[in-house]
Amino acid sequence: MSTKLTSLSHGGGCGCKIAPAVLSEMLSKLPAAAIFPKLLVGTETSDDAAVYWLNDEQALVATTDFFMPIVDDAFDFGRIAATNAISDIYAMGGTPIMALAIVGMPVNLLPIEDIQQILAGGAAVCAAAGIPIAGGHSIDAPEPIYGLVAMGLVHPKQLKKNSDAKAGDVLILGKPLGIGILGTAMKKGLLDDAGYQQLIDTTTQLNMVGSDLAKLAGVHALTDVTGFGLLGHLLEVCRGAKLTANVLANDLPLLSAAVGFAQQGIGPGAIERNLASFGQDVDFAEQVPDWQQRIMADAQTSGGLLVACSAETVDEVMALFKAQGFAQAAVIGQLAEGEARVLVA
Repeated sequence: MSTKLTSLSHGGGCGCKIAPAVLSEMLSKLPAAAIFPKLLVGTETSDDAAVYWLNDEQALVATTDFFMPIVDDAFDFGRIAATNAISDIYAMGGTPIMALAIVGMPVNLLPIEDIQQILAGGAAVCAAAGIPIAGGHSIDAPEPIYGLVAMGLVHPKQLKKNSDAKAGDVLILGKPLGIGILGTAMKKGLLDDAGYQQLIDTTTQLNMVGSDLAKLAGVHALTDVTGFGLLGHLLEVCRGAKLTANVLANDLPLLSAAVGFAQQGIGPGAIERNLASFGQDVDFAEQVPDWQQRIMADAQTSGGLLVACSAETVDEVMALFKAQGFAQAAVIGQLAEGEARVLVA
């Protein structure tokens, strides 16, 4: 490939997201939304997608997600971006039905062949998910941008919202952390082939298991961990449900290739932005080292599903994860009555 994709953008993957506190301030002056009775999920609880009631058996799940390259390989970039976008459908308990492509490319800098490979990567993931890319929109942009508008269906009674988590729920994370750290190491030329393969394997693994998890009555809430890191997205659950999360740092699943880089302080700038945004809502015990704090705030691109389920449902949830190839899925903590915050021990 003649051009390194990451050299054409100022950020990459979900690390491009605007920091949570800044985004909250930007949205704070918007007028109150009109009441639409059929809109089951809007912006109120920071859920992963909007959901609109169609009938007693179906609700439409709609989301959009796009970003700049996290890797240099064009086909892999397309795959990662598409996997990440579709994940929001699974995180609501839905099943995707189709997608539209969002394409912004510096056509004078990037060879047409590379752009074709980006689109091919996205199409390959959609084919694996069993959905068409039915259209889209493209612009000539100064930096490469690719993503999808994804749409799906969910039974209204199986819809999983952040605000539905319950005190006593066990927290389970489906994929290991460290994606943003590996992406940064790659940009610095520090990542070996094995580490790159870990990065690609996890970011292109579709979170299809979400559709099956939603059918379990004991699963109360789902979300996917992306640009705000594990702590940021867990905070959204805590705020939506008005609960306190207790997380055990040593129980977190981690990408093995990312641990050494994390201990060296290597990672995307989004880590500092995320940590600053949490403020007093995240409290680390003294024994939690800095590198573990950072990896919990690491911006994940196409990260894992975070599940809040009853203690009686844990074995079923873990069995579904393992059966669908999520080998590192792990119990990481529990929700309790209290202020909307995260306590890490």
